[in-house]
Amino acid sequence: MDKKKHKNRIGNYNNRRNMTAEGKNDIQYIRQSDLLYPERLKIHKGMPKGLYVSGRLPDPDRPSVAVVGARCSSRYGDETARSFARVLAREGIQIISGMAWGIDGMAHEGALEAGGDTFAVLGCGVDVCYPAGHRCLYEKLKERGGVLSEQQPGTPPRPAYFPARNRIISGLSDLVLVVEAREKSGSLITADFALEQGKDVFAVPGRVKDELSRGCLNLIRQGAGLADSPQSVLEALGLHTGPNKEQEKILLAKDENIVYSWIRLQPVSLEEIINKTGMSAQKVLSLLVGLELKGCIREIRKNEYVRTD
Repeated sequence: MDKKKHKNRIGNYNNRRNMTAEGKNDIQYIRQSDLLYPERLKIHKGMPKGLYVSGRLPDPDRPSVAVVGARCSSRYGDETARSFARVLAREGIQIISGMAWGIDGMAHEGALEAGGDTFAVLGCGVDVCYPAGHRCLYEKLKERGGVLSEQQPGTPPRPAYFPARNRIISGLSDLVLVVEAREKSGSLITADFALEQGKDVFAVPGRVKDELSRGCLNLIRQGAGLADSPQSVLEALGLHTGPNKEQEKILLAKDENIVYSWIRLQPVSLEEIINKTGMSAQKVLSLLVGLELKGCIREIRKNEYVRTD
C-alpha cells in the first residue's frame, strides 16, 4: 500500500464520527463504503450498511474462525471450546463469537488465555454489556480485540437481533466451528449462514444420547467436517497440522505418558485413572501433579482432570 493511500485510510478511520449513548469517544462507526469496512463482509449480500466498533476490527490479512454453540453448555463443551480456541489462537487465528453464556464465552476466554485476538458480534449496542455477567470479559474484548454490532449504541438486546447478528459472525470468519448444539440451536443458524457464504463448517462430536450433541451430530451427518481435535481445523485452513508446538517441547516419562494417555478433553476422575492404569493412588497423584506443572493437564474440579489442549 502506498503512503498516500495508507494516510487516507488512517484518516478515514480516525475522522469517523464517534458515538455512544453516554457520548464517550470510544465507538467508531464504519460505513460499508469505508476502506476499513471488512472485505469479508463486502463480498456477501445482506450485510449491514455500517458497523459500530468498540476496540478494533479483525485483521483482514489473518485467518479467523467462528466458535459457536450452546448457551446452556456442559462442562465438557466448555472445556472443549476453551481448549480449541486456545490452540487456534496460539497459531495466530482470530476467534469470532457472540459473547453469550456457554460456548461463546468459553471460546473468547480460551483465545485470551493464549494471548490471542478475539472479537464479539453483539445483538445489542456495543455499549451494552449483554449478558451483564460477562462484564469482565466484555472489557477485555474491547482492550485486546473488539466488540461489533450493526445496532446503534444504546440499543437493548432483542430476540430478533441475534439470528441477524449470526450472519456477521460467519461472514467475518473463514471457518465456523460448532461445539455442542441442540437439534434446534441458534448456533445452527450461524452454520447455515456459513454454508450460504461458501464457508467450511466443522462440528465437535459428542455423546450419542446427549441432547447437546444432536445439532453437531446432524451437521456431521449432513457433511460438516469432523472436529475431533484443533489440528483438524488447522489442517482445513491449510495451517499447522502437527502436534501443538508447545507440547512438542515437553518430554514425558514413561509413567507420566501412561497417565496422560487416559486423560482427554472430557473430564476423567482420579478413581478412573487409578483403575485404568493399575497404579497406586499415591503414585497417580504424584504423576498428575507433575503433568499439571508441565501444563499438560488441569484440574477442573476436585479430583477431575482434562487435557489443556
